Amino acid sequence: MTFNWSEYLNLAEELAQTTDEAKLRSAISRAYYAAFINSRNFLQERDSLTIPAENTHKYIINQFKNSTDPVRIKIGRRLLRLRGFRNQADYENTFLLLVEKTQESLTLARRIISNLDNLWQNKQRA
Repeated sequence: MTFNWSEYLNLAEELAQTTDEAKLRSAISRAYYAAFINSRNFLQERDSLTIPAENTHKYIINQFKNSTDPVRIKIGRRLLRLRGFRNQADYENTFLLLVEKTQESLTLARRIISNLDNLWQNKQRA
């Protein structure tokens, strides 16, 4: 059975219902991976791209950011911002405004996934 990567966003939303720092940091990380893997799969399945094993995150973000489609550009910019939050959550000892950035991460991930869904639907209608 294929894993539904959007389930990571559901988990992130559950983890964000607390003030526990470890759970909030984990929520940011799971939100990022929900959006990132959905973006990767979109490029593989819809655009038939082969994703490189090295610099994968940067490659995927750039595929969206460097597009001529304004929706894809938004996805790329949001992924980049979300990746910054994820890196901070996973690697930095201090994380200022953690609660606020957790909520922003959830919003970014939701929007990315929604944009991807809309792009899929528009392709199927064409």
